[in-house]
Amino acid sequence: MAIPCLRYNKRLQHGFQDRVIQNLPPKADLWIQAASVGEAFLACEILQNMQPVYPVKILLTTYTLQGMKILQSCFNETSPEPDNMTVFTSYFPFDKPSIMAKALHCIQPKLIVLLESELWPGLLSHSLKEKAKVLVVNGRMTEKSLSRYNIWPTLWKSLRPTKILAMSEEDCCRFSTLFGKDIVELMHNIKFDRLEPVDTLEKSNNPLLSIIKPNRHFVVLGSVRQEEETEITSILSNITNRNSDLIIGLFPRHMHRLNFWKKTLAEKSLPWKLRSEITTPVKEGCIVLWDTMGELSHAYSLANAAFVGGSLAPVGGQNFLEPLTFGLRPVIGPHWSNFYWIGKEIIEQKLVLQVNTWQDVSQLLLANSTNNITREETRKAVREYLHSRKGGTQKACEAITGYLSP
Repeated sequence: MAIPCLRYNKRLQHGFQDRVIQNLPPKADLWIQAASVGEAFLACEILQNMQPVYPVKILLTTYTLQGMKILQSCFNETSPEPDNMTVFTSYFPFDKPSIMAKALHCIQPKLIVLLESELWPGLLSHSLKEKAKVLVVNGRMTEKSLSRYNIWPTLWKSLRPTKILAMSEEDCCRFSTLFGKDIVELMHNIKFDRLEPVDTLEKSNNPLLSIIKPNRHFVVLGSVRQEEETEITSILSNITNRNSDLIIGLFPRHMHRLNFWKKTLAEKSLPWKLRSEITTPVKEGCIVLWDTMGELSHAYSLANAAFVGGSLAPVGGQNFLEPLTFGLRPVIGPHWSNFYWIGKEIIEQKLVLQVNTWQDVSQLLLANSTNNITREETRKAVREYLHSRKGGTQKACEAITGYLSP
């Protein structure tokens, strides 16, 4: 009943005719569903490493416009489509039974690949009717999701996929609880294959050098979430009072929080400037409130110390791997469940410095702003950590090509 109204949803109006199968999808041997941006990158990683012996037609689908842009750019002039692969893109259909039945009848896939946490009853039901295999790759399932599925476990057992490759032991256990151990295997997360420390620490082409000089002590508070703003305000006051030589880069995760920070910094009498208004080198003791996009990586590459947000409040954490790839050991709070797939060993090896309170964050940022750990040492340790966890893409490709073999 809601579907006609969804045409006016800003996110869903893109490709709406695909979503209701007014545009008929092409026939394909392999259908890969990538929910949004993160999964789209995983789909591209798989396709760029697949080496099918026989010609294969592949349909890539996603929910979002951003995901579609990534899928459509997966192959280009510098990375052309392999001879044995023909790739199509479309938006993922609504999981209404009649719509999904029509989609599967048109596509007639031999194999459907669902990335990470994609479990749709309409799709799974009609894949059984069409005798299409279903492979979950890089599978993940939270305890919260498992509890929801277990409201009706017999339904999900009747719709279980052909095979599940889960990204961690914990995820294997949850999938096994729902579907049975016989179809679940462990794989390394494909995201490890996409990670590599920056090969060169050459900073001469960093656009921020015009405002942050290399000899300045620069601290970054990256991807700060609304839920932790009280703690971040305390950190800013604390480290500014204790070291007046620091330059601090404050990066809100969402731009609509800029007005809050303008008001808060003024009320606390903390010296600050908007990034967009800075054209000359920043003076010591200044907080730079970042109101421009796309510069966080550049800031990490220049920083002496960094805190990665989303971790002082129970919102799952933000990406702390980004500073690591630049040889910078980040500080995070106690909440990082979105990144448990990386492994607790990264904390035990002190590549990521996890603490419990904003006071501990302040202490570490002040200490790290003058530490002697070289970026080369960190990059070497990160490369060793990642090397032992690579190989997920290869396992996924082998499973996919195995199901597609005549």
